[in-house]
Amino acid sequence: MKEKLLGQFEELFGAGGDIREYFAPGRVNLIGEHTDYNGGHVFPCALTIGTYAVVRKRQDDKLRFYSVNFEKLGIVESQLNDLNPSKEAGWTNYPKGVMWAFEERGFKLSSGLDIMIYGNIPNGSGLSSSASLEVLTGVVLKDMFDFDVSMVDIALIGQYSENNFNGMNCGIMDQFASAMGKKDNAIFLDTSTLQYEYAPVVLKDAKIVITNSKVKHSLVDSAYNDRRNESEAALKELQEVIDIHTLGDLTEEQFEIHKNAIKDPVRLKRAKHAVYENQRTIKAVEALKADDIETFGKLMNDSHISLRDDYEVSCEEIDILVNLAWKTEGVIGSRITGGGFGGCTVSIVKNDAVDNFINVIGNAYEEKVGHKAEFYVVDIGDGAGALS
Repeated sequence: MKEKLLGQFEELFGAGGDIREYFAPGRVNLIGEHTDYNGGHVFPCALTIGTYAVVRKRQDDKLRFYSVNFEKLGIVESQLNDLNPSKEAGWTNYPKGVMWAFEERGFKLSSGLDIMIYGNIPNGSGLSSSASLEVLTGVVLKDMFDFDVSMVDIALIGQYSENNFNGMNCGIMDQFASAMGKKDNAIFLDTSTLQYEYAPVVLKDAKIVITNSKVKHSLVDSAYNDRRNESEAALKELQEVIDIHTLGDLTEEQFEIHKNAIKDPVRLKRAKHAVYENQRTIKAVEALKADDIETFGKLMNDSHISLRDDYEVSCEEIDILVNLAWKTEGVIGSRITGGGFGGCTVSIVKNDAVDNFINVIGNAYEEKVGHKAEFYVVDIGDGAGALS
């Protein structure tokens, strides 16, 4: 892969100079969805698929971007003095947003860059291609300009750029998982404090299988921001009757005692999901540590029901995939993963049932919705960095 990308870069931008290569992974969240901006816990892991960059400094202020995935767009040119979001910039708004966020923090880019990008995360799959690209850009800038920033800083800068440059009000989970991933471990992250621990994912006789519905409904960005606003409004109502900073501060019992403070039934459902999902995530990690995969799977199933009914971020195609999984022998647990309204499910499937899982669900899904799903049996990989 490295040699092939280097060859492409030299064809595009010419040979010579200090050309460097980088990688940042996508992520899948095992449990803890829409809790990261509600002060709760999440449990994602980095994948071995992600986004690659080949980069070289320039002698001027020009930025030249090229994506192997969008080759018809050709080389997209910009300048360091034009770090502003625009429709015309397309996908380059993500790396430009990170550059802007670095400069906002006082890290000035002293020269332009030639950047070639290649990603093998399926588009619109909900496996965090945008966060991967943001973290990748952060790693490039840290290394190329010798900026004194930690990997946690890079995750926070990526989130800041997506919130304030690209207008997507996401939490920290995706960027944190891409930056801080560790092979064969998931990250148990408290998003209110950024305290985290690595938890080995030892599934013994089972695999993680991601199923891509191949649909992404267009309302995802606006609906995501709506969910965040509804949750924040519910929090304000609860804060009038109990001293909390986030919905993640509440146990299920405390929520049930004080929930009448929330006056709107929709906001009530959003808050219920945030509270219960956070507690599910804590219990799921405890179950994994105790080698109780069956309980972990049941909590995954409960998570999907809550995301479907209380947070209302599922969709017909995803529900079909999950319902099929629940009925298939050898499936320990299955749920929607990512922001929702399409994208992927994540399932834990016994080793000897994986082939049957892909075959049975693949055929039934195509029959019901009229197009194929894609399946990825995934490994958990390391976080972002330079490729030596």
